[in-house]
Amino acid sequence: MKKVPSKKITPKPPRFNIMWLWFAMFLGFVLLNYVFSEENTKQITYQEFENEYLKSGDVDHLIAYKRNDLLFVEVYIKPEKLTEEKYKDFKPASNSLLLGSPTAPQFMFNDGSIEGLERKLAAAQEDIPNNERVSVKLEDRSNAWTGWILSILFPLLLIFLFWMFIFRRMGGGGSGPGSQIFNIGKSKATLFDKESQINITFNDVAGLEEAKVEVMEIVDFLKNPKKYTNLGGKIPKGALLVGSPGTGKTLLAKAVAGEAQVPFFSLSGSDFVEMFVGVGASRVRDLFRQAKEKAPCIIFIDEIDAIGRARGKNSVMGGNDERENTLNQLLVEMDGFGTDSGIIIMAATNRPDVLDSALLRPGRFDRQISIDKPDLNGREQIFKVHLKPLKLAEEVDAKKLSAQTPGFAGAEIANVCNEAALIAARKNKSHIEMQDFQDAIDRVIGGLEKKNKIISPEEKKIVAYHEAGHAVAGWFLEHADPLVKVSIVPRGVAALGYAQYLPKEQFLYTTEQLIDGMCMTMGGRVAEDIIFGKISTGAQNDLERITNLAYAMVTVYGMSEKVGNVSFNGKGESQFQKPYSDKTAELIDEEVRNLINNIYAQTKELLLKNKEGMIALAEELLKREILFQSDLEKILGKRPFSNRTTYDEFVNGTTIDVPVEIVEEKEESPKTPDENISSAGIENVPTFQTPDKPQEDNTEKS
Repeated sequence: MKKVPSKKITPKPPRFNIMWLWFAMFLGFVLLNYVFSEENTKQITYQEFENEYLKSGDVDHLIAYKRNDLLFVEVYIKPEKLTEEKYKDFKPASNSLLLGSPTAPQFMFNDGSIEGLERKLAAAQEDIPNNERVSVKLEDRSNAWTGWILSILFPLLLIFLFWMFIFRRMGGGGSGPGSQIFNIGKSKATLFDKESQINITFNDVAGLEEAKVEVMEIVDFLKNPKKYTNLGGKIPKGALLVGSPGTGKTLLAKAVAGEAQVPFFSLSGSDFVEMFVGVGASRVRDLFRQAKEKAPCIIFIDEIDAIGRARGKNSVMGGNDERENTLNQLLVEMDGFGTDSGIIIMAATNRPDVLDSALLRPGRFDRQISIDKPDLNGREQIFKVHLKPLKLAEEVDAKKLSAQTPGFAGAEIANVCNEAALIAARKNKSHIEMQDFQDAIDRVIGGLEKKNKIISPEEKKIVAYHEAGHAVAGWFLEHADPLVKVSIVPRGVAALGYAQYLPKEQFLYTTEQLIDGMCMTMGGRVAEDIIFGKISTGAQNDLERITNLAYAMVTVYGMSEKVGNVSFNGKGESQFQKPYSDKTAELIDEEVRNLINNIYAQTKELLLKNKEGMIALAEELLKREILFQSDLEKILGKRPFSNRTTYDEFVNGTTIDVPVEIVEEKEESPKTPDENISSAGIENVPTFQTPDKPQEDNTEKS
């Protein structure tokens, strides 16, 4: 780990919670309702006012005001009269804000005009002396506070605050440029500079030696540009990291950020995607504007296929494709008419086939760095990195673990190490043993072991013979992968039984190797047919893989005499168009059907020849549930072929001609030093691998 000097971090102020704003609005409404409420004021008619209150002499004074061409009259009762029984529902209330009358009225009625009201009052009080008559006072209550502000401006203010909140959230929220209103087009890139707390370096990236050399050269160019410019070299403008998920593309970018002594902008391709038109292109422009201010610098775009897809596909006629606009702006910024130097673009994707060709050309991405799954040595280095923080037993060997995990990517290796630590902790161990790692490998590949799953005896017998058919077929086929472990203990969601094989790591496959692999995969279905005279749905996964490989042999690899040496690889083609005629399609279907029928017949002949051994193996499986390679040797005899596995050659060297023996960890099974190398579940690897895409999971689902 690289030690980075601690940076003094200024404590951030507490973030404002929008819920407080909504609470304040609600409280304001309640307060206004309380201040201006007239809940103690009773609405009456003029006749009720005159007959019940005016003539009885209870009225103290009247206050009238106009609103919307209508006269509202407030009736105030004399304080000494409020103690009477008929006024028991009215309590004196004061208005502390003095926005209106100091006391609330007891009654209210409406009238047409002040002149008409005065005439009515004069007529009703003819018999009352002038000094005791009740008069009406007209007030003007159309002031800005109680009228226009509260009725118009206040709702507009609420709407404005609501929209400001919406734009703040779309612009990123919090502090910085994104917190400003209408800054939705600002870039969301995270800036890492020299003082950033990034403790990942190239020493933490194992198994990617070739990729590290390419990326380290870019970092070295930024640190020592004269070393290259003296020879006339130019700094690469871009590097595209291409690889399967989990191979370490983002980890390598983090190491670049930790090693480079220049500003490093990091963001995802989805950060450019927004629901508003023009936002993606605006964010691209803002990103490069910031980068030019910090040049020389590095921009890393993770999952660039989110915006870099090939243009013109799946487009809607007459519609606006925001993604294409974003890509066009990115192309211009990377290598356009007004492009400036000093900015290096790094991007990562696991789908390079969907990227636009203009994005991949030199001048934009000068280098395409392929990050494949690690080989034996690479996996060993990755294991050493992840084993450092663990408390290990002396028997744990990274070299053996790397040989037991063919096809594993860096993320899967990290998961295996973590699962091993959890398994050891679950068993209250003080150190992590080799058995814990082997259980973790089984857990990662096959899923969780379900010992309590209820299976009927009939189903268990079918599963046992199914797995025995796989094991026997693979045992007597020369090019089949050596079996390591066969089990009828359910794992995962649908796997009632599974077999594990340890193949030799290779990149090219012959027709004979592929056919032997297909025969081994067909062994489960054939065994059911031979023993029970009927078949079950347990071979669904086997048939699916056999069918896919058979079509690949005929249409992709040119391994059919009738179809010929042609390859109809449909990558990039529309699924509604076939690159061959209907007659050729019929020929392909016929060839695939004949190939699978021949494989079935060949497998059936092999299992009938070794039927006794298959029955003995199945019965032993029903008793013990898990069998290893040494158990098969006791039942079926030595394997007639002495091909050594990659595990054997890597761990024991290339001078030993005897294949490694793998025994079950039980007291009744004696062990030799070589047999202790592998035990209960070494590896769940493919029963066969196709050259274009090796399979990682060979769990035989029953």
